[in-house]
Amino acid sequence: MANSKVETFKIEIPEDVLIDLRERLGRTRLPDEIPGSGWQYGTNLAYLKELIEYWRAGYDWRVHERELNRFSHFRAEVDGLGIHFIHQPGRGPNPRPLLMLHGWPGSVCEFQRIIPMLTDPAAHGGSADDAFTVVAPSLPGYGFSDRPRAPGMNIEAMAKIFFELMTETLGYKRFGVQGGDWGAVIASCVGYTCMSSVTGVHLNMVGTGPAEGRGTKSLSEDEKKFLAEASKFRHEEAGYQAIQGTKPQTLAYALNDSPAGLAAWIVEKFRTWSDCGGDVERSFTRDQLLTNITVYWVTQTINSSTRLYYEYRHNPWRMAPGTRVEAPTAIASFPREILRPPRSWAERVYNIRRWTEMPAGGHFAAMEQPASLAADIRAFFRELS
Repeated sequence: MANSKVETFKIEIPEDVLIDLRERLGRTRLPDEIPGSGWQYGTNLAYLKELIEYWRAGYDWRVHERELNRFSHFRAEVDGLGIHFIHQPGRGPNPRPLLMLHGWPGSVCEFQRIIPMLTDPAAHGGSADDAFTVVAPSLPGYGFSDRPRAPGMNIEAMAKIFFELMTETLGYKRFGVQGGDWGAVIASCVGYTCMSSVTGVHLNMVGTGPAEGRGTKSLSEDEKKFLAEASKFRHEEAGYQAIQGTKPQTLAYALNDSPAGLAAWIVEKFRTWSDCGGDVERSFTRDQLLTNITVYWVTQTINSSTRLYYEYRHNPWRMAPGTRVEAPTAIASFPREILRPPRSWAERVYNIRRWTEMPAGGHFAAMEQPASLAADIRAFFRELS
């Protein structure tokens, strides 16, 4: 470590917190539901009943706590905020440093399967020459990082923190960056503002629109199809963005007090945004879902995590007109991603060097399709060497 203020960290949730969780789950007061409505109005009642009963009586947090602690965890103060991060050394002749960034409603739990594939590729059918040293932080206000104590923890502020973590705290002069969801936006900002230190940007989500001044009549059929899909998403699926972007504090009283409510809020997103065909457990196990949700519960970070939507809505990060992310960029486009803009639009915003149409998977790619995502990350950075 380049900074003496870095401290080793171990996840150790007090037993009374877990006892309280089980007791709350046992006292859950469930709402009614329109018979036969399934997931039409939101999280399905029958599924949630099963999930919270398993969480109460079958799920063992200690098992997953031990699994998470297999990685090398640390905390460091960066720009006045305590930041938690996994710093897993690569096994190979020259491991490349790679900053991996999660989003909402995810956590570093998303990376449990993919980190070993990146740090020790030879043990997973790859070449040791493609090894990475992975730095996977919890975003400020998420998981085991501190909760911001003042407004303004937006995309640019997080990008600055992670640049300082990689360069000043850990001593990397150059590094790659990878992300999805908010992680993709923050990674883009790092690649844009810190290009001289960034070897490459790999994204599994990209958000952009048509060039300014282009009317709908001049758009191709593919572009019109994407805009129609985006419009449908805003109309049918973006309610969470509206409340989290305007009144997150009001929502937080319910989600921070009710584990059943928290589970319902989060699991519906994993089902809707994954390539699961309507059955969320085709893409994720119950234990995977509950480990991620439990991290939000035991750290009480659902409120501080959703505030990023407020910060972005009221102070969005925008590149200067006529500029783009010039750092070499790769896009892994998964078929069930929330939004999939045409490559031509992405090329206005990024210096695209690699574009891969992935055969399966959705929004939580590192968790849902870790092998294919790891292979694409390896291939991209290999091309840059």
